[in-house]
Amino acid sequence: MIGTSPVVLLLADGALAHPSEDNACRMALTEMATVAEIVRQSPESLVSKAEHKTLCHENEKWLKYFLTIKEIEFMRALRASDVVTSLATHASIDVGVVTGKNEFFVLSGEQVRDLELESYTIPLVSRSVQLRGARIDRKDWNALAAAGDRVHLLDLKPLNGSRLTGALARYIRLGESKDVHTGYKCSVRTPWYAVPSIWTPDAFTFRQIYDFPRMVLNEAGATSTDTIHRLRSRGPRPERLIANTYTWLTAASAEIEGRSYGGGVLELEPTEAERLLMPAKLNGAMPLAESDRLTRKGRLDNVLEENARVVLQGHMGLSKRDCQTLRTIWTKMRDRRMARRRQGKSSAADRSS
Repeated sequence: MIGTSPVVLLLADGALAHPSEDNACRMALTEMATVAEIVRQSPESLVSKAEHKTLCHENEKWLKYFLTIKEIEFMRALRASDVVTSLATHASIDVGVVTGKNEFFVLSGEQVRDLELESYTIPLVSRSVQLRGARIDRKDWNALAAAGDRVHLLDLKPLNGSRLTGALARYIRLGESKDVHTGYKCSVRTPWYAVPSIWTPDAFTFRQIYDFPRMVLNEAGATSTDTIHRLRSRGPRPERLIANTYTWLTAASAEIEGRSYGGGVLELEPTEAERLLMPAKLNGAMPLAESDRLTRKGRLDNVLEENARVVLQGHMGLSKRDCQTLRTIWTKMRDRRMARRRQGKSSAADRSS
């Protein structure tokens, strides 16, 4: 079913204690728009309309089974082909910085100046809305800082536990007076104010996705909090790597690999993001500067259409029909979860009226 209705498993038989290649797991799926459409029909009628699909639930998400049999087989064949690989081949994905108390460690420019902490902070992005295009540079970051965004991260790890003095010592005492050091993440590290795993990634990728699994080249020398994942190239030039992710191939695989929640948001954990599909060989794509310009203007579709021609067809050898299949899979799965978001908002409005 679609919308906010649940998915109901009516019958399962022939189960084994352990998975076996000799005992394929199959599912019969019938989709209806509403529960009312289901209860109006007999069980026999519903079963007769079901589409039987072979499951590979050891390494595939259940969301994939909302696709047709042909679409499922197409995606499986693509993943197994020589022209396609997972993002993990080209890059690693890790969570952003976990501070333990963003209110204390993540500061605005005004706070940094007032507290005299200019020597102890580094550039940061902490919200997906701060990443508007396909790249972020120092000019973008300066604009965020000037607007009062909290884009400064207190980085005291380099002090290596040395004696604190002056303004910094006063700020640490202020934190202790507010019991910041007693929070779990802070209490299990020594010293409590030395935030670990601070490094500058090659790019950022979103943990929570509304439309497209956008990746953003980091030209600002910034790091991120754990609301945004960090990407590090395994060798390819980061700009070329990011440019090759702006395709219907990567978009379709994100809808399959991610987790969709009640609000219509698609969430990707690092291991799931690393399974996103992209070209095995990174050739040319639309220049990232142009992708960035168009994305900021709300013209992402133009980027994807051009990369379908250049990347998917030109370099990977996919047909126009293959490209259209990828686009259909992405939009169908995206629109399905976004409908849940709209229905959730509508239900909330009805309850408040």
